[in-house]
Amino acid sequence: MVNVAFTGGGTGGHIYPGLAVASELKNRLGSSFRIFWIGSSVGMDRSIVNDSGIEFFGVPSGKLRRYFSFRTVTDFFKIIAGFFAARKILKKEKAKLLFSKGGFVSVPPCAAAASLGIPVFTHESDFSPGLATRINVRFVSKTNGKIFTAYEDTARFFNEALRSRIVVSGNPVRSVFRSADPEKGRAFLGVQKDERILLVLGGSQGAREINELIRAALPELEKIYTVVHQTGPNQGFDLVKTEKYKPYPYIKGEMPDVMAAAELIMGRSGAGIWEWAVSGKPMLLVPLTGSGTRGDQVENADYFKKAGAAQVLTGEDVNPQALVNAVKLLSQDTQKREAMAAASYRIGERDGAKIIAGIFIEEIDSLRGSK
Repeated sequence: MVNVAFTGGGTGGHIYPGLAVASELKNRLGSSFRIFWIGSSVGMDRSIVNDSGIEFFGVPSGKLRRYFSFRTVTDFFKIIAGFFAARKILKKEKAKLLFSKGGFVSVPPCAAAASLGIPVFTHESDFSPGLATRINVRFVSKTNGKIFTAYEDTARFFNEALRSRIVVSGNPVRSVFRSADPEKGRAFLGVQKDERILLVLGGSQGAREINELIRAALPELEKIYTVVHQTGPNQGFDLVKTEKYKPYPYIKGEMPDVMAAAELIMGRSGAGIWEWAVSGKPMLLVPLTGSGTRGDQVENADYFKKAGAAQVLTGEDVNPQALVNAVKLLSQDTQKREAMAAASYRIGERDGAKIIAGIFIEEIDSLRGSK
C-alpha cells in the first residue's frame, strides 16, 4: 500500500480543492493506497477533513506575514514545532509523496517532506502565488515534484528553472458540484420552483463587508430575488429569516445543490469561485482589498471579468446602491446572464481534480515499480 500525505488549511479554499483530489484518487485507486492529512491543530481544518472520512493529524502552525508583528516571534516557534511534528508524522506513517494545497500551515509539512526526500507537489489556487506557495516551490524543486496552477498566466510569477515543473490544472472542484440537483437545493431552502435565487457567499468564514452590504441593500434585493445568504459561523449576524431572506451561518453538504438552484451568485473571489464556474453561474464579485491582502482576489476577479463570467464591484462602487443597481440590471437582462453563465461554465470545464490525480497515479505507479 502507498501512503499519500495531504496538507493545507486555514480556510475552506485551502482544504476543499485538496479533498477533491483525494476523492478522485479514492475513486480511481480504491483501497490500494491510503491518504492522510496534516493540518492545523486549531481551527476548522480537522472537522472539514474528518467529515470527508480522511484521517487527520494536527500540527502547530504559525501565520506567515509580509509585515512586522509581535506575534511573528511566537509564530516562528510554532512553525519550527510544526516542522518537527510533521516530520515525525511523515516518517511514522511512511508517506511516499506529499500534496500541498497551500495556506500557512502547509509550509512546515512541505519542508519536512523535503528533508526526508519525499516528493512534494503543490497547487496554487490564485492568479498570483501566495507567500506559502513561493516558499513551498523550493521544496518541489528539491524533490522532483510538480507545481499545479489554476491559471495559465501564473507561470510568469516563477523563475525559468521552475516553469518546466508547472502543470496548468485549473482548480480542483469536488465532483458533487458537477452532478448537483437544483430541485434538491430548492427543497432544502424551502422555496418554490419559480422563485429566483440570489446566493450570497463570503467564504467559509463569512465576510463582514459583504454582510453589511446585504444588510443595507436587502429591502431592494428582496423585491427581485429570494436572497440566500451564508453569513459565516462567527460573524454574529442578526438579520431575521423571512420568506424572501434565508440566512445560514454555514451551508455544508447541501451547498452544491443550493448553488445549482441559484440564478446569480455574489461574493468574494477566492478559490471558491471555481465551484461557481463548474456550476455555470453568472457572478457578481466583491474582491477583498486593503492592507490585509496581496491583491490576489482582485486579480482572480479581473480574470473572470475579462472572460465574461463576472461583474466586479471595487473601490467606490462597493456600496449598497451600486450593489442594488448591478443586481437589478443583471436580473433584467436574461441574455447577459446566459452569456455570463456560458463563460463561467467554459472556465469550469477543466477538471483539475482529474488532471492532478492522473499525474499522482503516474508517480504512485513509478514508486511501486521502483520497489
